[in-house]
Amino acid sequence: MNKAFTKETDREDDDDELGGLPPLPAGSKNYMTPAGYQRLRAELLGLIDDERPKIVEIVSWAAKNGDRSENGDYLYGKKRLREIDRRIRFLTKRLDVAEVADPSAHHGSDQVFFGATVTYANAKGEERTITIKGIDEVDNLAGEVSWISPIARALLKSREGDEVTLMTPGGLETLEVVAVTYPAPDGAG
Repeated sequence: MNKAFTKETDREDDDDELGGLPPLPAGSKNYMTPAGYQRLRAELLGLIDDERPKIVEIVSWAAKNGDRSENGDYLYGKKRLREIDRRIRFLTKRLDVAEVADPSAHHGSDQVFFGATVTYANAKGEERTITIKGIDEVDNLAGEVSWISPIARALLKSREGDEVTLMTPGGLETLEVVAVTYPAPDGAG
């Protein structure tokens, strides 16, 4: 099939779509925890050192098998290589602008900064606990939110006992900061 009729793109500006992650706010740093930075770096190195060479080997083998137009190994391998290369570009860009911020530096503080685990209560008294992390490392199912999320922005710089307002689809909601914790520095028990 002629490439003109395929839907795939080889553009470099679609890098942010791969991970389903939002773009960084203009002019802001890509804050992340040391653990999050190491996780992304390990993924990048794994793609470069392990996965990409294996796929290149498969594509090379498949190319030697003759007609490439109906060669599934070749076609799938080329597509997978484009995906890997796109992810490598994305990770490289994100790690290049990463600002590693260690949350344990605020251990013992009652003020909300990046990396804080915050327990807050709404007007009904329902409590919820979240951890504020970088946009590339959040796990919503684990109660982690991005530092650019509306809830994190409302809570940042508040202290235990403070009340903050959050604009929700249902209108303004008042939240009370119940507790703020940070991980202990390495070596502290």
